[in-house]
Amino acid sequence: MNPQISRPVFVLGCPRSGTTLLQQMLHSHRRIAFPSETRFVHTAYEARHRFGDLERAANRRALAEWITRGGDTKFRVLELDAEEVIEEIVHGPPTLGSALAIVFRAYARRHGKPRWGDKRPSYFRRVRMLRRMFPDAQFVHLVRDGRDAVSSLMRMPWFDGDIYAAALTWREAVDTGKRLGPRLGPGTFYELRYEDLVADPEHELRRLCIFLDEEYDPEMTKAYRHARRTVPSARRWHLRTHEEPNSRHVGAWRDRLRGPEADLVEHVLASRLLDHGYALSGAARPSAAELARFHRIAAHRWRSRHAHAVLDRLVQSREPNPVVSLLRGPVSVPDRLDES
Repeated sequence: MNPQISRPVFVLGCPRSGTTLLQQMLHSHRRIAFPSETRFVHTAYEARHRFGDLERAANRRALAEWITRGGDTKFRVLELDAEEVIEEIVHGPPTLGSALAIVFRAYARRHGKPRWGDKRPSYFRRVRMLRRMFPDAQFVHLVRDGRDAVSSLMRMPWFDGDIYAAALTWREAVDTGKRLGPRLGPGTFYELRYEDLVADPEHELRRLCIFLDEEYDPEMTKAYRHARRTVPSARRWHLRTHEEPNSRHVGAWRDRLRGPEADLVEHVLASRLLDHGYALSGAARPSAAELARFHRIAAHRWRSRHAHAVLDRLVQSREPNPVVSLLRGPVSVPDRLDES
């Protein structure tokens, strides 16, 4: 373990793949601070032109005000003093990545930890953005059986898609992971399965800590204690984080997906399920109409992603400042660590 390691850590994966559980486990490590979803990293990046030249202190203040008080962010979940963070950003390096890093470093400092991370399932679509701002970051991709992820996603009150959108989201996530592995290399990208994590948490977390260049911390397997204090009971879809890790819901898709839905999901995800070690159930082939609709939606989503990538390159060419974080080194923390 290198005590000077300070690389940011980003957790990503298809929604309903256990990323909140993993976030809680990582936050329980004595050296890593991992907040609940903040939702201001990607929105700040998309809004970066709004703040103009960050060499100007007034523009850095406008950015800091937006991060800490904007309606599109969840800064409040960090429980930080907004005024202190604003002043630190104003007096910090003039780049977007630096401003965001200042917020996360303040959170890590509050918890007495030298390293920080962030979790958002949709980060699998935004790795290029994250690497632009944090080129030394490490990425952890959590994969869950696509049938379980899809069946769980369909039950969420905040998910407004259909079975086709849910299946495509899982497919996009695992396809992205397959590309990122060789592109980023074993020191930057790590993939693990949800089923393995809940079946043998200590084994999987030890392996993850080797990737992170950290000593294993046994408190990681007791993350449910932290979750009971920080994950509200109103978020019913995250209540399993209040329990010790278990495999009780592995394979729940068999009860949750109706026959035609199960057939469709298994068929269109079959090769990828096998690639990740998931056995097929021998589902029937969906109708030609069902498959045609799935592929039409897939083509539309591909065109939309391609158009967004082209637009982002255009926007990038007009940036007034670099976006890369200029902050380096571990967070300065007091001798006595806060175990909260």
